[in-house]
Amino acid sequence: MELREYLRVIRRRWLTVLSTTSILVAVVAGFTLAATPQYQSVAQLFVTTQTSDTASDLNQGGLFSAQRVTSYADLVDGRELAKTVAYDLGLDLAPNELSAKVRASAVTDTVNLEITATDAEPLRAQAIAQAYAESLVDLVRQLETPPGKSRAPVKATIVDPADLPSDPVSPRPARNIGLGLVFGLVLGAGLAVLRELLDVTIKSPDDITTATNAPVLGGITFDAATRQHPLVTSLEPHAPRVEAFRVLRTNLQFVEVDSANKVFVVTSAVPEEGKSTTSVNLALTMAQAGHRTLLIEGDLRRPKATAQLGLDHAVGVTTVLLGKVSLDDAIQKVTDSDLDVLASGTIPPNPAELLQSNAMADLLKQIRDRYDMVIIDAPPLLPVTDAALIASQADGALLVVRYGKTTKDQLSQAVDRLQQVDAHPVGVVLNMVPNKRRASGYGYGYGYGYGYAPEQPAP
Repeated sequence: MELREYLRVIRRRWLTVLSTTSILVAVVAGFTLAATPQYQSVAQLFVTTQTSDTASDLNQGGLFSAQRVTSYADLVDGRELAKTVAYDLGLDLAPNELSAKVRASAVTDTVNLEITATDAEPLRAQAIAQAYAESLVDLVRQLETPPGKSRAPVKATIVDPADLPSDPVSPRPARNIGLGLVFGLVLGAGLAVLRELLDVTIKSPDDITTATNAPVLGGITFDAATRQHPLVTSLEPHAPRVEAFRVLRTNLQFVEVDSANKVFVVTSAVPEEGKSTTSVNLALTMAQAGHRTLLIEGDLRRPKATAQLGLDHAVGVTTVLLGKVSLDDAIQKVTDSDLDVLASGTIPPNPAELLQSNAMADLLKQIRDRYDMVIIDAPPLLPVTDAALIASQADGALLVVRYGKTTKDQLSQAVDRLQQVDAHPVGVVLNMVPNKRRASGYGYGYGYGYGYAPEQPAP
């Protein structure tokens, strides 16, 4: 992936980045607010060695003091010193608990020693640091005084008594939240890229080409109002969704251009991809263009097309195949449209047998001679074989693929189902495509998410 692709992924999955960052910042802020403020007090000691005034002795004394400073810093961590300080201050703390509050460090290239005490109470932090400094001075004098002598050649002196801290050293809200924000953005971007790499759903024409050579004939943008208004006839003439189906109609007319009569199956790999709504709106759009169009409800298991058109599916394909009614009597007219509809009829117990019967082949032959365009709404390909059986008798199949839901493997299997019966996909319709802004560069042509209505005259 190049930098531009990373930025495109982050832009498309900005919700992942934002939610991850928000959660991490919230967690950091929660811990920061819940944490008990800690105060630090520092006392500084100066270590000297008694020497003569000669330059060599002074130099050796300085080196000796520097070595001693490191040793004294280790003594601060000892249990004995902690016991002494706890006793002097009357603290009800174990030696290891008190030692955890104190640290000593030798200042680089000096003979200075800093003792730092940390506690939730500033006065106690000051008292602990000062008590440690005074106790260390006494301990150094005891350890460094030779037997039989009254003075030690090495002396530790408190040069800066422990101060009273006014501001806590932790927590630091601004720093913690800033770090949480930075790490949240990095983690969110990483999760977004990881999700993109693990995502096997179809989101672009390039994803489709991995499964089939059939062209992308159109892309239908996602519209939250589709459930309430599924038909393009209920929308404004220049609405983006209407324009998208016009583009699909135009592209479909260039398929099988040598055939005067065209029969196409509209199907999908799995359910809930919008194939029935696509079939109905494509048929309506064809009829609006003046083509003699018939919509056949070929889904004999879960018929939905007629319900969207407000028609009854009790009489239709099955009743015609069984010879109970004639084709003319079974065909219904859509109100305010030139579209003819052949409903599914009574749901049979053996849909597959009916669809591959000679009666079905004769019915399609009869229909070819009467219509310019025949759209068959068929079941999905992977759960049942009905769509493949119908497609083998048609001029091809139009595959509806739902953006971000249909996987590449599902599309490949659907194409294989068609090829097994010598049928072929004539094109793919990418359905429920996010608008241009949300898709972050994955637009699919003219009218997919953009309106181009005539300008209204000035009042």
